[in-house]
Amino acid sequence: MKKTKKKIRDSVSKRFKVTKNGKVMFGHQYGSHKKLHKSKNRIRRQKEPGQLTGEFAKKVKQMLGEL
Repeated sequence: MKKTKKKIRDSVSKRFKVTKNGKVMFGHQYGSHKKLHKSKNRIRRQKEPGQLTGEFAKKVKQMLGEL
């Protein structure tokens, strides 16, 4: 019986990264568009990566072939 290769979703691999400890990280959206209308605090917050938790993080890991 042949072993099938797990296919990874390209769109998910571009948007999310899984750290060594298994956390799912993402970059915030709307970071580089119309910056003059956003507060400096908001721009600073959007530079930092966000962390996914819960059921959606499990689905992302599954689509990346981590589970």
